[in-house]
This record gives sequence, structure tokens and C-alpha cells, in this order.
Amino acid sequence: MNKRATYSAEVRERAVRMVLTSEHEHPSRWAALVSISSKIGCTPETLRAWVNRIEVDSGKKPGVTSDAAAKIKQLERENKELKQANEILKKAAAFFCPGGARPQTEEVVQFIDAHRVLHGVEPICRVLQIAPSTYYRCKSLEAQPERRCQRYHQDEALKPEILRVWQDNRQCYGIRKVWKQLKREDFTVARCTVARLMSTLGIQGVRRGSRCITTIPDDSAAKPLELVKREFSANRPNQLWVADITYVATWSGFVYVAFVIDVFSRKIVGWRVMKSMQTQLILDALEQALWARGKPKGVIHHSDRGSQYVSIRYSERLSEAGFTASVGSVGDSYDNALAETINGLYKAEVIYKDGPWRGLEQVELATLDWVDWFNNRRLLSSIGDIPPAEYEENYYRQLTQDTAA
Repeated sequence: MNKRATYSAEVRERAVRMVLTSEHEHPSRWAALVSISSKIGCTPETLRAWVNRIEVDSGKKPGVTSDAAAKIKQLERENKELKQANEILKKAAAFFCPGGARPQTEEVVQFIDAHRVLHGVEPICRVLQIAPSTYYRCKSLEAQPERRCQRYHQDEALKPEILRVWQDNRQCYGIRKVWKQLKREDFTVARCTVARLMSTLGIQGVRRGSRCITTIPDDSAAKPLELVKREFSANRPNQLWVADITYVATWSGFVYVAFVIDVFSRKIVGWRVMKSMQTQLILDALEQALWARGKPKGVIHHSDRGSQYVSIRYSERLSEAGFTASVGSVGDSYDNALAETINGLYKAEVIYKDGPWRGLEQVELATLDWVDWFNNRRLLSSIGDIPPAEYEENYYRQLTQDTAA
């Protein structure tokens, strides 16, 4: 293959000068071009182009000078690059539109992969301000995962565990609860690592929503004293119970849910779902709690001043069971804060997350499943990030050990 001959600027300038000075010695300029080009080693047409360029640059002939042609070429190149950069930025804005900060390197690599055939790697890297070497390194690590850093392999091992914990707990756990559960399972992991990986996996815990007022006071009913004074703590099981009602909107109308909670362990000891918010609703929840806890005596039963809780039937049943009744004020959620907290968790982790609901039967089954999970597997920070059932088991185990000692 013949290589194209190249000539230095000095040779071109000298050849042109010789053509112009010896042109009168030949019958025509072409004859001069043929004579001199054969001695220089170029073609006559090449030499003629050099002469024409010199004459245009010196102003002897009309045309675009070399400087002007270079500037035009530079402007055309810059215009082409700007158009390409503008097109890349438009596509990048659509690709990265959900975020406001600089996207992660992995996302930039995905964008380059999607558009490298059309625009090339280097132009995209120049516009997005990422080194081409960074892109090629990411692709190399992608093809050879064993070369990745230790943190990558740790993250890949933790991701399925984090996802498992989140799914096993009704997809309710947030960062702190997932982290606590992993620690209970003897995983050594930092909270910030769990937060980062949950963000990467696109999962998050449920968030508490607003609450509906279900307390309807009865001014004509006798009202027990307020014995709790917002001190929701107990030294043993069956010392203090709290109760409350919440509601659920379904396609067939509203249904109402009553809970009875043991303050010591936060365990739900009784619950009931009905279509009416009458005294029978809370009586059924109380009866379940009594039978589940072995009909204890001397329990303080705290509730709000709803007409159901201060009704004669309910007050008589508390008296028969040997309970001491206590009620808070009207319109103040702090007076029954623990029960309000359980209601809020129930709404956030079941009702709002898994709705809408067809009717009472569906809500009742979902409530049954949630109460079982809440009592036996859900981690509660107020009792040391362990489930209520485990907290009570630890109490009775310690009590047995102290008695034996």
C-alpha cells in the first residue's frame, strides 16, 4: 500500500516561489507547474493548489483565506460538539430527572451504555464530567466481580438478608427496626449501612398517618377517676391495661376495632372487630383479654371517656373481674397515649398499607395476622427492641430464678 507523500511548509513555500519567479520562462503557468513539480516530487495539480492558496492568502485572487477557512472549520466543529452536548444533556435530564443531586456513578454508567453507540463514550463523559477511565473501570469490574472491593461483596451478601427481614415483617420495618433485627440474628452491620442498602433496594418502612376521633363522651354517665396520670409503665404483667377503639373504612361501610393492651410488655391481650361502636365491641375485647390472661385480679383498666367505656355494663364487668377503672379526659390523646400509639401502628402497618378493604371479614383476618406478628415477632423499642411475648418470657424466667435462689 502506497503511503501518501507529505511535504513540509518550507518545501511548499519554496516550490510556490519557484513557480512564480520562473513562470515567465515557460509558455504557460501549467508548463511551469509540470517542470517544477517533477523536480520536487509532487504532482502538478498539488503544486497548482499550493500556488492558488498562496495567491488567495496574499489577496491576489478572490476566495477564502487559509485563516478564514481554519476559523470556519473550527466554528463548524464547535457547533457540532455543542449540538451533540445539548442532545446528550436533554437525554441525561430525562434519564436522571427523579434526583436533584449528582447521580451515582452506577447510574451514569447505565446512561453511557444506553447512548454510547450514538454519541460515543468520550463525548458523553466530557458532557457529564466523568473521566472515561472511570467508566471503563466500572465496566471492567462488572465483567470481573471478583476484583471489586470488600465492601461490595459485603453489600451483596447483606442485601438479600435486609430484604428478607423487611418482607418477613409485613414490609413495615424501617431502617432502625431492620438493623435491630439483623443484630438479633448476629449480623455485624452498621445502621448507616442498612440505611444505604435499603435506599439502594428501594424499600422503606411504613409511616404513621393521621388518626380519626372515636371518643364520644357521655356526660350523664359516672366517670371513674384518672389513676394513671400519663405514667404508662408497669412493674409486672397484668398490673395496668389500656384500651381504645379505632375505625376502618371499607367498601361496605365503617368497621370498628377495639384493643386491650398490657402496659408492661405492650402485648395486645384482647381485640375485637365489629360493624357497630357499641359497648358489646369493647366487652368482647375485654372478655378475650380476661380468658387469655387467666382472669387476673387487681388490674388497673385505663381508657378514654368514651360512652362505651363509662357505660354501666362495662363498669359492672370491670367490677366483677376485680379491676379498678381509670379514665382520661376528653379530646386529649396524651391521657391514653399508649393505646393511641398501638392504634397508630395498626393503621400504618395494616390499614393504610394493605387497603382498600372490602368488608369486616377481610379486616378481621388482617387484624388477626397483625396481632400475632405484633405480639410474637415485632421489635418494640420501648421494651428493648424485642417482641412483647419474649419480654414477658424473660420476666417470668427471671422471676423463677429469683424465687429458686
